[in-house]
Amino acid sequence: MTSSTIAAVLAGFGTGLSLIVAIGAQNAFVLRQGARGHAVLAVVAICAVSDAVLITLGVAGVGAVVTAWPTALTAVGLAGGAFLLCYGFLAARRVLRPDPEASLSGDGGPGARSARRAVLTCLAMTWLNPHVYLDTVLLLGSLASDRGDLRWAFGAGAALASLGWFAALGFGARLLSGVLSRPKAWRVLDGLVAATMLAMGGMLVAGA
Repeated sequence: MTSSTIAAVLAGFGTGLSLIVAIGAQNAFVLRQGARGHAVLAVVAICAVSDAVLITLGVAGVGAVVTAWPTALTAVGLAGGAFLLCYGFLAARRVLRPDPEASLSGDGGPGARSARRAVLTCLAMTWLNPHVYLDTVLLLGSLASDRGDLRWAFGAGAALASLGWFAALGFGARLLSGVLSRPKAWRVLDGLVAATMLAMGGMLVAGA
């Protein structure tokens, strides 16, 4: 592996990490699942593999095709916004009407009672969020294209950043299990989830 290839991988890693670290609906969901220790591997895998697929599409030049179909982005924005608003309201309801037993046992809340529900929720969080397409297919794809023959190395670095981040977020959240054993801590986390998802959902619906 040449030094230029390594540099491209590192550039992709740094760029990808800067785009996914910011708190968003997907990160908040992964954090919640990780803290509960429920379906963590499945959730992390969905997020990382989905990002890898979208980054690959972006590096391959699919971004130009996406921009030619603004109606599709609008439809995804409306669907994703509606989904995030619903999930945000559910999280807000848990803040106002907490279930102490569910908080302590880790069995409560949407996406936490069954692996199937967690997987479906994670898929919706990922594929119904237009920001995911903007960050991966369009932005990372555009930055990769500027690197010519090294664009795939850049894309590989971005995909590795996604894998590393979601793995750290999902499995590292267990370190907070002591703090989150208290019901009040879950109300704080649910409040963060509700605020994040309601804000993002509102922006998506308003901007669609």
